[in-house]
Amino acid sequence: MRSLIIGFAIGIGLLQMQAQLPGLEWYGVGLVLAALLGFTAWKFWQPFLRVPLLLTCGAWLGFLWAAGFAAYYLDQELPAAWEGHDITVIGTVADLPDHSAQGLRWRFDVEQVVLQGGVKPPVPPRLALSWYGNQRYQSPAEDGEQAAPARLALPDMRPGERWRLKVRLKRPHGNANPGGFDYELWLLQDDVRATGYVVGAPAAPGAPATAINRRLEAFVWTPSHAIDYARGWLRDGIYAALPGAPYAGVIAALVIGDQRGISQADWSIFNRTGIGHLMAISGLHITMLAALFGGLASWLWRRSFFTGAQLPLRLPAQKVAVLAGMAAALLYVLLSGFGVPAQRTLYMLIVVGIAFWRGRIVRVSLVMSLALGLVLLLDPWALLWPGFWLSFGAVGLLLYGSVGRMQPPRAMAAAASRKHWWPALVQRLKEASHAQYLVTLGLVPLTVLLFGQYSLIGPIANAVAIPLVSLVITPLALLGSVLPTVLAQFVLQLPHALLAWLAGFLQGLSAMPWAVWQTPVPSWWMFALAMGGTMLLLAPRGWPVRWLGWFGWLPLLLNAPMAPAEGSMRVTAFDVGQGMAVLVETPTHRLLYDTGPYYTPESDGATRVILPYLRARGIDHLDRVVISHNDNDHSGGALSLFGSLPVDSVYSSLAEDSPILRAAPLHTRCQAGQTWNWDGIGFSMLHPTAASYDSDKWRPNARSCVLKVQIGRQSVLLAGDIEAVQEDELVNGPMGERLPATVLLAPHHGSATSSTEPFLRAVRPELAIFQVGYRNRFRHPHPDVDARYQRLGIRRLRTDESGAVTMVLGDQLQVEQYRQQRRRYWQGH
Repeated sequence: MRSLIIGFAIGIGLLQMQAQLPGLEWYGVGLVLAALLGFTAWKFWQPFLRVPLLLTCGAWLGFLWAAGFAAYYLDQELPAAWEGHDITVIGTVADLPDHSAQGLRWRFDVEQVVLQGGVKPPVPPRLALSWYGNQRYQSPAEDGEQAAPARLALPDMRPGERWRLKVRLKRPHGNANPGGFDYELWLLQDDVRATGYVVGAPAAPGAPATAINRRLEAFVWTPSHAIDYARGWLRDGIYAALPGAPYAGVIAALVIGDQRGISQADWSIFNRTGIGHLMAISGLHITMLAALFGGLASWLWRRSFFTGAQLPLRLPAQKVAVLAGMAAALLYVLLSGFGVPAQRTLYMLIVVGIAFWRGRIVRVSLVMSLALGLVLLLDPWALLWPGFWLSFGAVGLLLYGSVGRMQPPRAMAAAASRKHWWPALVQRLKEASHAQYLVTLGLVPLTVLLFGQYSLIGPIANAVAIPLVSLVITPLALLGSVLPTVLAQFVLQLPHALLAWLAGFLQGLSAMPWAVWQTPVPSWWMFALAMGGTMLLLAPRGWPVRWLGWFGWLPLLLNAPMAPAEGSMRVTAFDVGQGMAVLVETPTHRLLYDTGPYYTPESDGATRVILPYLRARGIDHLDRVVISHNDNDHSGGALSLFGSLPVDSVYSSLAEDSPILRAAPLHTRCQAGQTWNWDGIGFSMLHPTAASYDSDKWRPNARSCVLKVQIGRQSVLLAGDIEAVQEDELVNGPMGERLPATVLLAPHHGSATSSTEPFLRAVRPELAIFQVGYRNRFRHPHPDVDARYQRLGIRRLRTDESGAVTMVLGDQLQVEQYRQQRRRYWQGH
């Protein structure tokens, strides 16, 4: 059984690495082979034959199961022909709506699609919708202009409500960058095959049933709606009891697993101190709650609920405790949103509980394998997320490293029964310390592989946070969340106060300069060597030369950021949506040109794209940042970047009163004629002129910092958002002779007011890169501009199609497109 399940997991993993799904012929061949392998394994009982046969059989089954699972949901995707159309749908609110300053976001289960021109649009059964408070008129205005907003009074939407909505949809699409979050995979895992927004305002009270954007029913009963409604009721109660409290969002995360109320600043502290796993419903919390309810049920059952009915004679109290514990765990997991750590814990508790009821001893390895199989059977994409590996990895390490070291239960019971309880307490503390040591040391290679960093202060932070959060804060939060508001206000004050104290303690730890060890994401052989060394270090007592395991860590510890070779430079144009961000790397220096757009108060181009990339590369410092101009899509990530990464100096054309400049270190105003040289690579500022700062007739676009980076005969021209007038000034001015470049970052994202033919003929680029958002409202690049580049024989790449574009310039130009380099079957389906 265990070999079959492990093979099943391997097969699923192989499928998730494919660029496209297998054809129908693979299913027939695969099922026949799996059947033959399974039959042969059944006939041969010798382990050296049976194990590889079962592994291969399981791999075929896992591969085909994941492929069929994926094909079913990908076939539901919105056809490209229906993107951008207004469609009226009727359906129900499928989860907890997220309220923010921008509006509402939620999942919507479609029940009916209204005919449009006699045609029924093929809308997927589940949508990810937003309803913005600021509805802007669609216009051809460029991104430097803002259309007049109309603030809408949005409804207080609840889970289970039925609505009739007019929506505008598009196919799932996300930014594609090395080290970045895979938004398209996340949507696929949640069965979402189209995203969009509600068009217009809510219907007026008393509007007819056929009116758009109207609530049709207050609640539609289904089991999932009932669960989500209960989660919403608990969340509302918590926020009502703690109005304006800074850690009310953490309380909600501990009770119902809704982490959206935790601020980005708090997440930064939690992650730097290595306790982020506690700020949700983890396996530890579920086990604790199951034990608490099981113990309470056993105590009451032994006393027959004080009725004298002698219930233990009808059913042993131990079995009642197991039932109560499993029921409590199931309820808590349902309220948590059914995450992977919660699923793993639930399945393990259920397997152990069933074995106890049947009076059988179950091997721990079988319990782990069954939990693994159930998780992947229900969600084949689970193994693509860090939580899966950290959850199963932590439990596996505890089981592996505690063999022969845990005191036998009878000895512990005897120690506890003695008059002196001190030896038992000391033993428990030793075992808790050893468990912390196992997880802390054992997860280092995996954590570095997944995140490119490790919290060095994590052991200290966890030693304080684990008992405080698991044994005190979480039980009090659960108790307070189910009480009436008057009592909840009193009870929830204590866990909130403890969280505030804990946050202050963690903030002090995270401020230490050595709090986090940051390193490049290791290669597969570095990880394998380090993991092998870890297994040797944590091997049971008596294993020879365990100390040799430290040598397996050497490549991981000595891993340094990769830099361009001498005589070359690397340029990365990030996929930040509708915005600009370009990283220029020389052998010993790094420059960032623009910082991407501002998305929401908790997300921007720096936090979503640039910083994850830099962490994955092990880059912890930038020599210079150039912010071309003030437009949001170019400067939106600047403040987050300055707050997260040391930067030596900043060049920009921003106004002196800009809040970005107040946070920027060593600022210099961009001006034509500025030059510097790093590692034999020349940097030249071609625009703006000093005189342009004295004029108030120009928009910020006109003062964009235009930077040319040259190495030998190869060069890159970063043009910002200059338009036709500035292009003409460059072509006919003193900088005209410096314009020729190998690569051109298309001015103003390819707008109709830029990329004039004289400018393109003066630059003569081999390659032009358009940093644009998928289906952006400005329709960049403009069709006429794109045709102009094509007519002049210039190769064109768009980040919404290619993802991040990485170029190495030296003797020749080498170009890599991230979506082609790391193609997966769910991308651009």
